[in-house]
Formats: sequence, C-alpha cells, structure tokens
Amino acid sequence: MSNFGLAPSVLRFYGETVDESRRLHRSADGRLELARTKELLRRFLPAAPASVLDVGGGAGVHAEWLVKDGYAVSLVDPIPRHVEQASAICEASLGDARALDASDDSFDVVQLLGPLYHLPDAADRRRALAEARRVVKPGGLVAAAAINRYASLFEHVTYAHLHTERMYEPVSKILRTSVHDGPHFTLAYFHRAEELADELREAGLTEVEVFGIEGPAWSLVKAVEQQSGDGPTDDLIASAMAAARMAEPYPELLAASSHLLAVGRAPASVTE
Repeated sequence: MSNFGLAPSVLRFYGETVDESRRLHRSADGRLELARTKELLRRFLPAAPASVLDVGGGAGVHAEWLVKDGYAVSLVDPIPRHVEQASAICEASLGDARALDASDDSFDVVQLLGPLYHLPDAADRRRALAEARRVVKPGGLVAAAAINRYASLFEHVTYAHLHTERMYEPVSKILRTSVHDGPHFTLAYFHRAEELADELREAGLTEVEVFGIEGPAWSLVKAVEQQSGDGPTDDLIASAMAAARMAEPYPELLAASSHLLAVGRAPASVTE
C-alpha cells in the first residue's frame, strides 16, 4: 500500500496506465455511462449554484459538466495526475475519501463516483460514506457509484473470451467473492444493488434509491464496438439509454447494468 493507503494497482492504473477521461468520452460504454450518470444526477441535484464536493472526481469529467451547469464544484482525488488535470476545471486538491478536509455540513452535494469500488475493505467504505454524511448539509444529497457484482460476466462476453480457461476462472472468482484482483484493472470491490443501498443507510442516509446506470443493454453496445466495422450507431446507443430508463421500475434488472448509482439524503436538521 502507498499514498492514502490505496493499493499500488490503483495508483499505477490511474497515474500511469489509463486516461479515465478518454474512456468516458471515447468508448461506447463509457459514453453511455457518462450520459446516464448526468441524466440521473440531474434528477436529484438542487438548483445551481449549489456547492458540490466531487470526492474521487478523477480528472474532472463530472466536475466539467457540473461547472457548466452553474454549480460550485470542489474536487478531491488521491492521484496527483488527476488533481493536476482537474485544476483546469475547478478547485482541486489531493485527498482521501475516508478523511476529508472539509468542515461538517459544508456542501449541498457530496458525490463519490469512484471511491467505493476502490475500497475492498468494508470498513474503509463505511468510513468514506460516513465522511460524505459528515460534510454534506442537513437535507443534502449524497450520490455514490459502484461497479455491479456481475459486470465482469457481461463484459468478458463482449470480448468473446469468457469461455477461455484464462478468463473463466477469474470471472467465476469475482462472482463468488465480489473482489477483482486481476491484471487488467485494479484491486476493486463489486457491489450487489441491495448491498450498496444498505451501506448508504448504515451511514445514516435516508430516501435511498439505487439505479442501474447503463441499464441491461450496455453489453450489446460494447459487443458491437469490439467487432470490425464502424462500431455502434447513435441509434443503438439511444436505444440502450431507453432500455436503461425502461428498466428502472424493475429491480431485478439492476444486476444487468455495469455500474450502479445510489442516491440518499442526510436527515434534515430538527427545527424548534
């Protein structure tokens, strides 16, 4: 372990290997993830210019559209490369989701769109959510993303290699343990929807709801992208977005989404 107690694989992956901003803007499933995250958050966000603390906000992909929408955004991330990139968009600083520098009751919104799946220890996830609960104002919004427990099963079908010996057992292990510890990503924890909701409620948040971000058709979009040709059409991506919206009333379909988004509120202050 190193900076902020994060696994070395997390620091290497985001500090040296992958450009998360590029993934969300260029890949088909990344574009779907970004568009749906924006759509879902805009349902719950208070009116601008409310204050937003973007915890684990990476290079500022979400901070960028929030600033354009008129919000006052502060970003915290443990990766120096991310903080440098995000500084061009909003106030950004190095920090740990489990020990925020912000004061109690200081932000209208706290979002954790990455930290929970990079904290495989349940105690660390509890600390991160407790910190979000601490710094959000009474009645304020907390939004937290997670990778779905079953995402790897769908994803590795899109690469047409789930049936191979080198992938079958590692993906089976993720389904059994909820932990990803392979070479192609980082040490990570993959949630079930009900588990994510319980973690927010245990942190003292109320009105908790969980949504499938990309919905049940995301892997079809990704599979088309992996094949030769021009890739998924705008109509296919629009249809996948429609499927995600249509699936919302049916919790059994949450298991088919790649990422989950949970929203909850801090209890309102008691007035005399």
